[in-house]
Amino acid sequence: MAQPTSRADRLRLYTFAAPMRFYRLAGASLPWLWAAALLLGIAGLYVGFFVAPTDATQGDSYRIIFIHVPAAWLSMILYLALAFWAAIGWAFRARMASILARAIAPTGAMFTALALITGALWGQPTWGTWWVWDARLTSELLLLFLYLGYIALVNAIDDPRRADQAGALLALVGSVNVPVIYFSVKWWNTLHQGATISLTAAPKMAQTMLTAMLLTTFACWAYAFAVVFMRARAMALVREWHTQWVQELARGEATDGGSAGGGTTARSAQERTA
Repeated sequence: MAQPTSRADRLRLYTFAAPMRFYRLAGASLPWLWAAALLLGIAGLYVGFFVAPTDATQGDSYRIIFIHVPAAWLSMILYLALAFWAAIGWAFRARMASILARAIAPTGAMFTALALITGALWGQPTWGTWWVWDARLTSELLLLFLYLGYIALVNAIDDPRRADQAGALLALVGSVNVPVIYFSVKWWNTLHQGATISLTAAPKMAQTMLTAMLLTTFACWAYAFAVVFMRARAMALVREWHTQWVQELARGEATDGGSAGGGTTARSAQERTA
């Protein structure tokens, strides 16, 4: 007689690959993510703009880094995440992975645009110009075009599967640009300063400044997860509109968020969707 399988044993890498399971998990995490983004953002901006000391060289204009640096980090990391999930969706025909890639793209584009805008606001008083065709600035601008190109491409093709495949190819090719952005200040003699924080060296800023930057960075991470999860849930409903679990959700027979209930009908629909 076969031994019953425990709940922990049933959890695998693909446990939440089914859109219905992802929908429930993401819904349960959203309130916590929004709360973290709000609290960390307020704390980070307060420390950065009211507690951190004035820089001896750049004055108060340096405070833009508490927004610029997290936005620049997120712009690169989100693109790599987009390329990863797009590749997983293409290779394994995992529809939820392709949905995640699509959901990441607008948020990544927003952070890239924010990094470029705040960089210009920082560059004008520091360098005396809003824009230079510096290697890092140019490659970051190219990253924005890659985000916009991906969004345009997947929305221009009517067949979702073909659109996901075409978008995955573009995302994978474009991922080559991310290390170019990161190492540009080392590979070329650029106007842009080097890395603000390095894993192999001591921080180049005061402890208060570092604290503010880390707080705003974590706030941006929480915001990114919250927005991507909300968008992915909406996309999952649109793409899975023909399935029974979406129909039951629309009729109010399935539970939202991560509630412990769900009823027999919702559980059976979840098993069939998997």
